[in-house]
Amino acid sequence: MTLTAEAPQRTGSDFAQLSRRITAAGLMRRRPAYYVIRFALTGAVFIGGWVAFAMIGNTWWQLLTAVFLAIVSAQVAFLGHDLAHRQVVRSRAASQKIGWFTGNLANGMGYGWWNDKHNRHHANPNHEELDPDVAPGLFVWSKRQAGIAQGIATWFGKYQAQLFFPVLTLEGLNLNWSGIKSVLKPGLKNRGMEALFLALHWAAYLSLVFMFLSPGKAVVFILVHKAAWGVYMGSVFAPNHKGMPTFVGETELDFLRKQVLTSRNVKGGWFTDFALGGLNYQIEHHLFPAMPSVHLKYAQPIVEEFCIEKGIPYHATGLIQSWKEALGELHAHGEPLRNPKPQPIKAAL
Repeated sequence: MTLTAEAPQRTGSDFAQLSRRITAAGLMRRRPAYYVIRFALTGAVFIGGWVAFAMIGNTWWQLLTAVFLAIVSAQVAFLGHDLAHRQVVRSRAASQKIGWFTGNLANGMGYGWWNDKHNRHHANPNHEELDPDVAPGLFVWSKRQAGIAQGIATWFGKYQAQLFFPVLTLEGLNLNWSGIKSVLKPGLKNRGMEALFLALHWAAYLSLVFMFLSPGKAVVFILVHKAAWGVYMGSVFAPNHKGMPTFVGETELDFLRKQVLTSRNVKGGWFTDFALGGLNYQIEHHLFPAMPSVHLKYAQPIVEEFCIEKGIPYHATGLIQSWKEALGELHAHGEPLRNPKPQPIKAAL
């Protein structure tokens, strides 16, 4: 659904009220001890996974290791996400330097490229002209985009709901390639350091894989590892905004409504919080991106209650239902491509 909406009468004041409640609850305070423990545990499991890989040796059982390492890689990426929002440390420079380790070195994903893209998404979520996550491409994110689709998108968009998860198997490689492209052209800040850490990643990654596995097993291991990582990352990020309203042109919505109306929360217990890295509280995260992710679950009832008070739709659902909603909207957006309207016949002059 593509929205145009009128501004509330007191633009900006509602978010100020909510912000005061959140601050009074102490939810914006830093959690250094929490992040020290989380980084240490995640780092230990990451290193331990690769040690186990070396010990297991040249066997097809390594495909299970590939899936395990993909899960750990996603957890490392979640830490990079928290760093980008300066939830871990206040300093932008320090966050960036640590981000080179969680992004470029550990996962081969360009931290600087991703951070820039993600900041533009946060500034204008689901805006078809400003949010890179819903820019026209292989997928069409609205019927409007379907109407102007060109090239392969005119075919792909017809079946995009069915193809969504299969395409996610390529998302890991896409993230890696995007990082490489970002350092091959001028303009990226700290381009040299970004390139250095990416080079170290690929040198270490490929050396380890081909050192302990035969060439055939090594190639399959890499494909499984990257496919599993891509599916995991896509399955976490897609429920956040896909299938929620999109915008075009200028919108007079205030910050609070712009963030809440375009975001979807995923309900669940501690396992959901862990598996989705806290991003299941997407509404709260978009309203307060600098809030440590461990606090988001405490902010959730405060935000929901406030939205009810103000009459702002607040959407939360289970994980499976969130995927159904996202896929259902993708299928609906492809309708103009599956059943195009016949063009009127022009009379000959």
